[in-house]
Amino acid sequence: MRKRPAIPWATEVQVRPVTQPRLAEMGSVPDDLVPELQLELPPFPGQLAPVRTAPPRPHVSTPPSAATGNDAEKLEAPTIALQVTPQESAVAQQQTKQSLGIAEKNLESARGKNLNAAQSDLASKIRGFIKDAREAAQIADWIRARSLAKKAQLLSEELAGSL
Repeated sequence: MRKRPAIPWATEVQVRPVTQPRLAEMGSVPDDLVPELQLELPPFPGQLAPVRTAPPRPHVSTPPSAATGNDAEKLEAPTIALQVTPQESAVAQQQTKQSLGIAEKNLESARGKNLNAAQSDLASKIRGFIKDAREAAQIADWIRARSLAKKAQLLSEELAGSL
């Protein structure tokens, strides 16, 4: 069971706490009970740290001068090439030519038509992929050329479907 409060809620605003006389006396503590603390601070230097007005410059090492042909060869970044068998290369070459043909045919079907902004952007991307695929094919990078040609083909099919 719950007990009802001794003070009714209606008069709750009128109730004020009463301070205990012992607590009031605690405010005046004799000086002999409080220890005297003497803090010694180290001497204050004139300036703590230099003030920077700009961010610190990055430390960049200068490349050694290419005095001989051997040094120039060492500075070139190594190229990582996928080892492809002649048969895989021939298949990739065939697929590249096929994808490029389809992409160019679909792109040609869009020529002369009024294209909206999205279709025009898509056609621009297709042209870029075709160009990059041809550049990769010129250096006989058939795996990269096939990948780029396939992207051009898929985008061109999407463009042809939206016409």
